[in-house]
Amino acid sequence: MIRVLHPRQPPSWQLVTPGVLLLCAFAVPGVLLMAGQGEPAFNGVDTIWQAYAFSLHSPFWDGVNVVLNWAGYAGMLVFHVVLAISLVIWQRPMAAVFAALSGIVVLALTQLAKAVVGRDRPEGARVLSDTGSYPSGHVSATTAFLLVLSILVGRWWMALMAVIGVIAMMISRTYLSAHWLSDVLGGACLAAGTVLLMWWRFRDICIKENAQADGQTIWAARASQRRQAAGQAK
Repeated sequence: MIRVLHPRQPPSWQLVTPGVLLLCAFAVPGVLLMAGQGEPAFNGVDTIWQAYAFSLHSPFWDGVNVVLNWAGYAGMLVFHVVLAISLVIWQRPMAAVFAALSGIVVLALTQLAKAVVGRDRPEGARVLSDTGSYPSGHVSATTAFLLVLSILVGRWWMALMAVIGVIAMMISRTYLSAHWLSDVLGGACLAAGTVLLMWWRFRDICIKENAQADGQTIWAARASQRRQAAGQAK
C-alpha cells in the first residue's frame, strides 16, 4: 500500500511564534536595505562569503549548480504541482490547497519584496537572473516546498532532508554569484515563516481530512474493490 501522509499536530504557539520571528528576521534586513538605498547593508559579511564561494569554483561544482539552478525555481514549481495533484488523488483536497497556496503566496511575497527593496545583485553572476536580489527566489521556493513536504510527512528524516536541501540551495545561489549571503538567508526566513503561519490555519482541517481518509489511497481502494469482486466471482 502506498504510504499515506500523516501531518503532525504541534501546539499552536510552536507554529505562530517561530513563524512571526522568521518573518521579522526577513523584514528587518529588508528595511535596512531600503534605508541604505539598495546598497548592501551587510557588505562586510556578504563580501567575505562571496569571495569564499568564488574560491570553490570547479567544473564539477559548476555542473552540479546548473542542475540546482533549474531545480530551485522552475523545478520547485513543478514539484508543488505534482504534490498538490498527488494529494488530491490521495483524497486530501484541503492538504492539496495548503501545498499549492503555500507555493503561490511565497512566490508572490518574494517578487513583491524584490520590487520594493530593489537590491542590486552581485557582479559576475554565472546564470541569467531577473532584477532584485533580496530575497532569493530560488531559496524561498525551495524552502516552501521542502517545509510543506516535511510538515505533511511528519518524519524526522524528511525534516533532515529539508534542511539539507535548503542549505544546498543557499550555497548554490551564492556559488553562482546570483545572490548575496543575506539574500539567501532572507529567502529562507520569508518562506519558512509564511508556510508555518499557513499551516497554523490549515492544520486542523487537514488532520481531520487525513483521519477521514482512513489510510486509504485511491489506488489502494480500487485494489481492494477488485479483490472483493474477484472473491465474489469465485
